[in-house]
Amino acid sequence: GTLGQTRVAFLPRHGRGHRLMPAEVPSRANIYALKWLGVRRLISINAVGSLKEEIRPMDLVIPDQLIDRTQGRASTFFGEGVVVHVPFAEPFCGSLSRLLFQAANDVGARVHKGGACVVIEGPAFSTKAESYLYRSWGASLVGMTQLPEAKLAREAGLCYSSIAMVTDYDCWHESHESVTVDMILANMARTVDVTKNVIKRAIAGISPDKSCECEQALKYAIVTARDRIPLVRKKNLELLIGQYLK
Repeated sequence: GTLGQTRVAFLPRHGRGHRLMPAEVPSRANIYALKWLGVRRLISINAVGSLKEEIRPMDLVIPDQLIDRTQGRASTFFGEGVVVHVPFAEPFCGSLSRLLFQAANDVGARVHKGGACVVIEGPAFSTKAESYLYRSWGASLVGMTQLPEAKLAREAGLCYSSIAMVTDYDCWHESHESVTVDMILANMARTVDVTKNVIKRAIAGISPDKSCECEQALKYAIVTARDRIPLVRKKNLELLIGQYLK
């Protein structure tokens, strides 16, 4: 559809009626579809738990790092004859993240800039021991959905950033009850309107003609000799790698 003057695509990752668990989300299909539609910048909305006292439920966070604790999720478009190693030291697009942080400030949201999110497999929430471990690592958030999205977006040459909606204190906080589904849904409902306003503000500030290094992530990442890439893989991956095989 169109939001203001900007063409946008919206995709609810868990399906209509929230039918897909985090590990069941078809992230490769989702990212490929967005790329095929012409999307260049991807704003991910994620419900997360806080691992720090100062990051309170119903705050927003624009994270800048990820720690992968998922298990067995398909996290690449490649393999089967094509070896690709994309840079991932900075998993979020810096320019898009700065835009989201500014937009959140502009609409008066309680927002934090930066922080690492631990992405767990789920669907169960963390044990207390795990929650204490993640805090000892210096992580700020824990969630289930930013990976493999971020890795796939990088491979697809999309700018990717997250608005993390804090719904709870996970299970580490002694003076707060441990996270429950009811708690998450209630706090998400209280936060969703301000998040919509952040998105509207940010999208209005995006320059459609401005390029970003995220879009060139594959330029020097394809290791396989071009003449050794199977023809069927060249055809299937044309959308992603076609421009680098000419």
